[in-house]
Amino acid sequence: MQNGVEDLHPRSREGPLPHGSKPDVHHQEKQQQQQQQQHKQPQPEQHISQHAQQQPNADLLQLSKPPYLLSAEEVANELGADPDQGLSEEEAQSRLTRVGLNELTGGGGVSAARILAKQIFNAMVLVLIIAMAVTFAIKSWIEAGVVTAVVVINIIVGFLQEYSAEKTMDSLRSLSSPTATVIRSGNVKVVRSVDLVPGDVVEVKMGDTIPADVRLVEAMNFEADEALLTGESLPVSKVANASFKEIDDVGVGDRINLAYASSTVSRGRARAIVIGTGMNTEIGKIAQSLRGKDSKVRTVRRNDDGHASFHRYLEAGVLTAKDQVGKFLGVTEGTPLQKKLSWLAIALFVIAVIFAIICMAANGFEDRQDVILYAVGTGLSMIPASLVVVLTITMAVGTKIMVQRNVIVRKLDSLEALGAVTNVCSDKTGTLTQGKMVVKKAWVIAEGTYAVGESSFPLDPTDAKVAFSSESPLEISRAKKPAAQVKAETVWTDASDFIGKESLTQYLNVSTFANLAVVSKKKDSDEWDGRGDPTELAIQVFASRFDWNRRKFTHAEVPSWEQRAEYPFDSDVKRMSVVFRQFDPTHPKGFSEWAFMKGAVERVLEACTLVRLPEGQVPLTPEIAETVLKNMEALASQGLRVLALAQKPWSTEIEDWSDFPRVEVERDMCLLGLVGLYDPPRKETAGAVKACHRAGINVHMLTGDHPQTAKAIAIEVGIIPKNVHLLAPDVITAMVMTAAQFDRLSDQEVDDLPVLPLVIARCAPQTKVRMVDALHRRKKFVAMTGDGVNDSPALKRADVGIGMGMAGSDVAKDASDIVLTDDNFASILNSIEEGRRMFDNIKKFVLHLLAENIAQAFTLLIGLAFKDHTGLSVFPLAPVEILWIIMITSGFPAMGLGMEIASDDIMIRPPHNLRVGIFTTEVLVDMAVYGCWMAALCLSSFSLVVWGFGDGNLGHDCNNKHSESCELVFRARSTTFVSLTWFALFLAWEMVHMRRSFFRMEAKPKNPGTIWINHIWRNPFLFWSIFAGFITVFPILYVPVINKVVFKHAPISWEWGIVFVEAVLFFAGVESWKWGKRIYFRRWGETAINPEQELAGRNFSRYTSVATEQGDVEMQ
Repeated sequence: MQNGVEDLHPRSREGPLPHGSKPDVHHQEKQQQQQQQQHKQPQPEQHISQHAQQQPNADLLQLSKPPYLLSAEEVANELGADPDQGLSEEEAQSRLTRVGLNELTGGGGVSAARILAKQIFNAMVLVLIIAMAVTFAIKSWIEAGVVTAVVVINIIVGFLQEYSAEKTMDSLRSLSSPTATVIRSGNVKVVRSVDLVPGDVVEVKMGDTIPADVRLVEAMNFEADEALLTGESLPVSKVANASFKEIDDVGVGDRINLAYASSTVSRGRARAIVIGTGMNTEIGKIAQSLRGKDSKVRTVRRNDDGHASFHRYLEAGVLTAKDQVGKFLGVTEGTPLQKKLSWLAIALFVIAVIFAIICMAANGFEDRQDVILYAVGTGLSMIPASLVVVLTITMAVGTKIMVQRNVIVRKLDSLEALGAVTNVCSDKTGTLTQGKMVVKKAWVIAEGTYAVGESSFPLDPTDAKVAFSSESPLEISRAKKPAAQVKAETVWTDASDFIGKESLTQYLNVSTFANLAVVSKKKDSDEWDGRGDPTELAIQVFASRFDWNRRKFTHAEVPSWEQRAEYPFDSDVKRMSVVFRQFDPTHPKGFSEWAFMKGAVERVLEACTLVRLPEGQVPLTPEIAETVLKNMEALASQGLRVLALAQKPWSTEIEDWSDFPRVEVERDMCLLGLVGLYDPPRKETAGAVKACHRAGINVHMLTGDHPQTAKAIAIEVGIIPKNVHLLAPDVITAMVMTAAQFDRLSDQEVDDLPVLPLVIARCAPQTKVRMVDALHRRKKFVAMTGDGVNDSPALKRADVGIGMGMAGSDVAKDASDIVLTDDNFASILNSIEEGRRMFDNIKKFVLHLLAENIAQAFTLLIGLAFKDHTGLSVFPLAPVEILWIIMITSGFPAMGLGMEIASDDIMIRPPHNLRVGIFTTEVLVDMAVYGCWMAALCLSSFSLVVWGFGDGNLGHDCNNKHSESCELVFRARSTTFVSLTWFALFLAWEMVHMRRSFFRMEAKPKNPGTIWINHIWRNPFLFWSIFAGFITVFPILYVPVINKVVFKHAPISWEWGIVFVEAVLFFAGVESWKWGKRIYFRRWGETAINPEQELAGRNFSRYTSVATEQGDVEMQ
């Protein structure tokens, strides 16, 4: 069996030869000679060197003339490029080193200065800086030195951590940068656009963003939207073989043989050679001219004659100041959560000032050094200095984990939104299914049904046998023979045995020519390779089984077929058409021309007036059309995706196809048959759908397939219940609707439905938008997948737009919030789980930080009542102790909580409410309870040492220095300090799960008695953060000078008994509170509602009555 493609250069798509001409045999012989010379060359680099020697330029990457003045062949020669084989990987890397990345310079990236400024100028650190200034002002040198050290350490640690996090996010962000389809060493591959170099051969299609300035080599119905560059609102039609002279004054927008970086392909496809990258592109020149002109000042609004009154200048000034202050405070930039926490920082700053004033007032506003220090310490107690840094690090870690789970985050907002998703609207092909299509049935109406056997290698046309039945798919399905009988009666043979039948030949012509996919055998092995859309690949493989590979006819030494025009598949018309010329010496013209079409059965039938039956072509009557639709349903009920094939002879001579109406080609067609393709569901899809249901997330399938096909797959993956056959017919109809049925309902009628359909078949882009809007009106939080250009509105309208990294267009990716690198539905579940994990962890560390702040603040405020004989308050915690607790027991354990893995119950909880955010009622109550409990224990520690076991003597001037009379106060302060430090550290472990016991973090542990030990080691960063905080208490207590002079506390002995008892009480209190919470939430808490339990017939009764009234019971 021939493959028709050996010794031919591989490429993913073929364009037309120059219109109106026959193949140039002399030119082909010349090409063949050149190819033979190339085969003799041992390395591709030698081929490039020869090109370089042919042109006089010293620099290989410079052109002798502007590229629009050169032909595509001249550009290829001067750049040392092969339009068919492309550059070698080695040459591409060499050129990348010379010319640099294909990106605009001077913007973006990670700015160390900006991050450093952010660490210094924020509300949290400003409080520390103010405290530092105050301590210097009152000449409290020890405290001033400690505060200065804390400020410097906080800034340095924050800078290093956030710089690392920003670098991580920047590198991950580059993964979502536009990609380009490029030919390297004869192989088509997808690379980052920034890695393109001059001389690269790229392929673009509708929906792609052109990655660099390029010279077109071939173009088919190619149009580009260049509004960004030229301001022209209409797409520009491109012509690859257009030529210009130097005397012509041709503007950028009129150079129709070029396409420019950042413009979007609005129609057709093309192959081109890169001529300019980065700042050497037209868009780069504009960026260069605009550099440095970004203004941070609001524009003054003027009247029609250009004048502006004083209040307009004042308005602009106030708004500019507002912008800068908002940016400075972080309340106008970042994600919603970052803005909310910035407002929290401002609120805490105000509270800190109020608390400081309270402290001063309680001591009569005396300007004593110790009173001021007490006020400063109380103010500092309310500042979680590490909050913003920990949030940034948590998001960076979450983004990195997402990449490992095949999800690229394009917009940080989506990290917060993913955990709130209640409904996922997913495409079928390639997302719920494998996207590896295989033709299983082909119905040639004039002959019968061809069945394709099992194949281990879907791209190998020699790997499967073919069987033939003279019956139609409908007749076969009605026979209802046992599987064993069917297997015994089926005769499998080589596909080549059927070659020669006229109707089959016409059917195969449509299959192979109305098809952009390429199937070829690798030259260096026996393996087969394919490039193109999975549906078209499957059909091309099917044609190749009969030795009807497209390239056999279009790329032979003397091609027998030539493409003239192409009308690509469009999600609105749901079909594609081509016009081909067949060279025939016996024909009066020397050739004949044919129009071929394939697409959705209903849409192809609309364009057909004839049908080919065994007796020949006859008019397509409504009765025959009805029979065709029943055969389509017979195939679709087997889970097959069904397309129709049609053709007609073309007699009109057209010189320029670019403006020829599509409707003129796509009419009066002759229907030849149907093809049924099977796309098996991914193995992990059913489990992922079930996991979504357990998490309270409803899954909707929005697909362009036939309702029967969609229903079969939906049942298989669990979107529709397995026992659907037990339900009433109208209930089944309600579960699966067509886009036409859904769109016929008004918004009010849709809102009146008890539930929205689980499957929408024959879905159009506008139907997706209506579905999102309908879900929003029900207060649902929606994630929507999309890959096509027309999916962009729905992706933008959804709360989380999900683009497809493999099959998606650049336009769809640009409109999305996250991109799946594997186009797998299970990755959507991964992203939701990661979004919930991150949101859960943020709640944990915010609760930990603020509960600790409340404990410190309440301890100090209530401690104002501890007054010595002079009437001055004796603080239970010294300022330096407060700073130590803020630095050691806050930041690093909080970072550890941000890195916690997901709890095993995170995907059986309901989606969180993004409108409420992290400050839920539970978090606020927990914050108050834990903070007050720790404060109560700390105050009791101080009181027990001073009054319980001591004589109650608070000494004299114990806030400033140690003396014999202050020994008791210093020991009480040590006890309070150790207690609060350990409470804060142990609270971090308790926050690993906000409801479960620290000693039993799993629902059903294998070893209940020791499971808590495993959980301690599960998070190394958290463990060592707590261990370090625990250990550092001892040198602070017992090293001379540091203890009494710096920290103003003394070594303790018997007081350790109080500390240990307080620690036990702390755990007892927290565990008791969690126990009470578990009882409460078991009875009255919100739980995830499993949609599977809602799929009962009673829920659809009202829905089906509406559908019946609309006449929708019958599937179209």
